[in-house]
Amino acid sequence: MQITRSSVATVKGPADWFTGDVYIDAVAAAPAPSRVSANLVHFMPGARTHWHRHPLSQTVFVTEGVGLCQRRGGPVEVIRPGDRVLFAADEEHWHGAAPNRLMVHVAINEGDDDHAVVQWLTPVTDEEYAVPPARD
Repeated sequence: MQITRSSVATVKGPADWFTGDVYIDAVAAAPAPSRVSANLVHFMPGARTHWHRHPLSQTVFVTEGVGLCQRRGGPVEVIRPGDRVLFAADEEHWHGAAPNRLMVHVAINEGDDDHAVVQWLTPVTDEEYAVPPARD
């Protein structure tokens, strides 16, 4: 057993990954041979990821607030506390807070053989973000 005391500071999400104010707390990053990592990600209202994909999928578990997510070519979906979203391997997608609500989720990822976890793509435009969600 290993207990790690919280000594790692919350970091602001970089502008080349996110639009708006996003804050990240590392939750899990086990040493090799494990390839699993998890982060608690806080999205302020209107904040969102850029389009991106994960070589071995991604699961997000919403812990508070109201968010939005979309896979490329699919409808915008509303996500709420307790919802689990699985993005398939290499599926282009984005996720973030609703325009008027914050959203917090745990993002769980597995690195591939080269330890790559994510490939960042282009920003989600304001027009893409403003598309009304599918029926909630």
